[in-house]
Amino acid sequence: MDDKTTLPGRSGTSWTDGGRPGPVERLDEATAALIALQDNLSAEEPLDQALQRLAETAKMAVQDADAVTVSVRPEEPRTAAATDKALVDIDEVQYRADRGPCLNAARTLTAVRAVVGENAHVWPEFEACASRHGVHAYLSVPVVLPATGNDAEHVASLNIYSYTAAAFDPFDESLMRLFTAAASAAIKNALRWQHSREEIGHLSTALGSRAVIDQAKGVLMAVHSCTADEAFAMLVQRSQHENRKLRDVAQALLDSVTGR
Repeated sequence: MDDKTTLPGRSGTSWTDGGRPGPVERLDEATAALIALQDNLSAEEPLDQALQRLAETAKMAVQDADAVTVSVRPEEPRTAAATDKALVDIDEVQYRADRGPCLNAARTLTAVRAVVGENAHVWPEFEACASRHGVHAYLSVPVVLPATGNDAEHVASLNIYSYTAAAFDPFDESLMRLFTAAASAAIKNALRWQHSREEIGHLSTALGSRAVIDQAKGVLMAVHSCTADEAFAMLVQRSQHENRKLRDVAQALLDSVTGR
């Protein structure tokens, strides 16, 4: 029986002679996983939490996927989510070495498939660590937001690990490219929500600083019988002289008045 021979599978689909589901069933499973991801993702959810859901869903979507991690920020990479914390070690080895399949995928925005044992001359650190963990196959697929200008925006990379050497094939690679493209909309919502929360936090901090500075100006105006502009100039001068933030100088003045 050659590699193209198929055997009956579940739901009337075909199974390859290697015991793996055929393309139709694999596509159906990935579609079901993606629907579950979109149903469960909230419009108000931190990015790391959304990426954890993505990792868990990708693990269900790919045959022979034993674990999935999610890398973010290729310039300062970190693992934001993982279905198996033990395998984060493989990601971190690549970050420290500044090379490996997950970084290649992030930097080139293309999927990278690797069989452990075949790339020791290119990624020796990755190969050694993956071997220690019993990992034999690897597939990394970038999650890219649609381009708003000339360049697409890299959000994360899905790093899929398997203990089976023959786990991933070109179909899995294509399937995950479709999966990440469809998932990018949900991830974009989480990213937008996180940015909004950060902006709100920055605004709250700015408003708090403004209130402290205004109070300190009032104190100086009362003590020195000066104008608001003159009081502000005093705070700025002290801030520059002490090399401290203006808000910190203003807070120190208020604390000295209230006896804190």
